[in-house]
Amino acid sequence: MAYREPEGSAQLRRFTDTGTEASLQRLEQLAHVMDTLFVLPGINRRVGLDAVIGLVPVLGDIAGMAIASYIVYEAKRLGAPRWLVWRMMANVALDGAVGSVPLAGDLLDAAFKANRRNVRLLRRHLERKGDLRPSEIEGTAVRLD
Repeated sequence: MAYREPEGSAQLRRFTDTGTEASLQRLEQLAHVMDTLFVLPGINRRVGLDAVIGLVPVLGDIAGMAIASYIVYEAKRLGAPRWLVWRMMANVALDGAVGSVPLAGDLLDAAFKANRRNVRLLRRHLERKGDLRPSEIEGTAVRLD
């Protein structure tokens, strides 16, 4: 009788994989949820949970910054250089400072999307370093007739 893997263990393995590609995929999913999960009807603008929880006066901004700081922590764990970590922290600090202004700050916070910026910076760095396969093909397309 062959050994059969218990149901759900493949999904658990996906969450516990510490490889570069798996970690970056989790960070991209987290950034999507925090910055672009919903489409606002009427204005066709994408916002995420960061904008929603940012409406709670103090605790929402602290929670948003804590989640954004996790992305910076993971970048450091994946070997991001000090200058990149500092740039990502500056994005988080700017997002927190702008978001702390009541109402107008929440609108600007929804437009800034620090989590998506930070994950994009990390992806670009890992692709240049060679730890990650490029997500886009560089070059020019030529049609051959």
